[in-house]
Amino acid sequence: MIQELHLRILPAEAANEDTLRTAVCRETGATAESVKAVRILKRSIDARQRTVFVNITLRAFINEEEPQDDIFRKIEYKDVTAASKSVVIVGAGPAGLFAALRLVELGLKPVIIERGKNVHDRKKDIALISREHSINPESNYCFGEGGAGAYSDGKLYTRSKKRGSVERVLNIFHQHGAGASILYDAHPHIGTDKLPGIIENMREQITGSGGEVHFETCMESLIIKDRTVKGVKTRCGKDFPASAVILATGHSARDVYRYLSSVKIAVEAKGIAVGIRLEHPQQLIDQIRYHSKEGRGDHLPAAEYRFVTQAGGRGVYSFCMCPGGYVVPAASDREQLVVNGMSSSTRGSRWANAGIVVEVSPGDILSGKIKSGITGEEKDAYGKELHVMTFQEQLERVCWLNGGMKQTAPSQRMVDFVNKKNSSDLPASSYAPGLLASPLHFWMPEPIVKSLREGFRSFDKVSGGFLTNDAVMIGVESRTSSPVRILRDRESMQHIELKGLYPCGEGAGYAGGIVSAAIDGENCAEKIASILT
Repeated sequence: MIQELHLRILPAEAANEDTLRTAVCRETGATAESVKAVRILKRSIDARQRTVFVNITLRAFINEEEPQDDIFRKIEYKDVTAASKSVVIVGAGPAGLFAALRLVELGLKPVIIERGKNVHDRKKDIALISREHSINPESNYCFGEGGAGAYSDGKLYTRSKKRGSVERVLNIFHQHGAGASILYDAHPHIGTDKLPGIIENMREQITGSGGEVHFETCMESLIIKDRTVKGVKTRCGKDFPASAVILATGHSARDVYRYLSSVKIAVEAKGIAVGIRLEHPQQLIDQIRYHSKEGRGDHLPAAEYRFVTQAGGRGVYSFCMCPGGYVVPAASDREQLVVNGMSSSTRGSRWANAGIVVEVSPGDILSGKIKSGITGEEKDAYGKELHVMTFQEQLERVCWLNGGMKQTAPSQRMVDFVNKKNSSDLPASSYAPGLLASPLHFWMPEPIVKSLREGFRSFDKVSGGFLTNDAVMIGVESRTSSPVRILRDRESMQHIELKGLYPCGEGAGYAGGIVSAAIDGENCAEKIASILT
């Protein structure tokens, strides 16, 4: 007999398969010997009340062996070596990789060109940022195989469920090496220690099926004839002709945005969110979120949080929360300072961090409500469609200057910031390049400072103890999303003016995270296949 059960149990009972079997026996009256297997279908933690529960939906196999061939649907990929039509994909982030896999599945040959290095060799350049404060503009936390998500928490949670199948994306990750827990956890994640290997497996699937992947190959321009994109020119002098081009460059490819603007390819400014990365001791977050002085105990994971409020007339919210994680330097060029967060699969560090960011609209920049630092020369060189991007750049440069013109990050204790007080010292931090005490409340734009201050007070009302001088603010968090949207037709997903060009993923302004970018990549591939096959 196969029985599906919905259980609300204590963390100790949900700890492993043996304790779950005991719970199944209690619910069904079955003997321990008769429960042959237990398969988790969904799992989430409910910490809203003083007593923390785990909600589990599971399938119990009673006096029946568990079949192994129905856990997930394995995708069969075709051999496209001799395919007559190829699609060039600019960028090997989640949008580009999933677009390539879907094209192979549909019988078209993907040719990926990636400006950065492969996911293994990226590690060396990333290490140099912390050790020597040296940034390779083509190989860093933003650029290279896997994109900005490769060295992050690998969070696979998204609200974008109307765009496509989240379950399909999770299955593909699992097929290429991710653990089975991503198939049932409410907030699945892979971890920065596991994700690079999975990305390598995806690449090997693409190339093993006849697709191509070219690293250290940066797009210079599009090949356009009769308002139709025919391929891509690269800086290394090699042209890539194509039946279609998927532009999936990620949200930090500012040279691409400038190129598109300069040749009058339609783009528009898009709102972003900027702020800081806030780091607490993980034990404190555990105590707050699990309502216990003992913290998470032996059976609960490192606690997460998610906050959103309105403050100063703007949305303020937590972004990319990394329990048991690290703050990392995420600039993509010299004279920039940007921070982000990541964590391993175990989420085992003694710190918790999250971006706390404030919404900024194009109107804020154009009206002068938020000072952009845009010069008259820059206004003449580029249209208003790049004003948000230029504001983003200027803020990152100001942060770099206040960090001592290195990757040491300007920082301030949380309560000191709220009280407009300089921090005389700083707590220990996971940020490897080091912290430098700095009055963030003085040099960050005033509307953002005001909203952050009000937001912190609001979050503390919800979770008492969150506003504390044991927490440190690390500047700046500015790469939450693309500052530009590359305009495309909603139905065909092609650019509104150029046939054969498919703006895709987070960099094009149509996704916000690994899963939504992957879905967008698949959707673009399917639209192309509907025309070419």
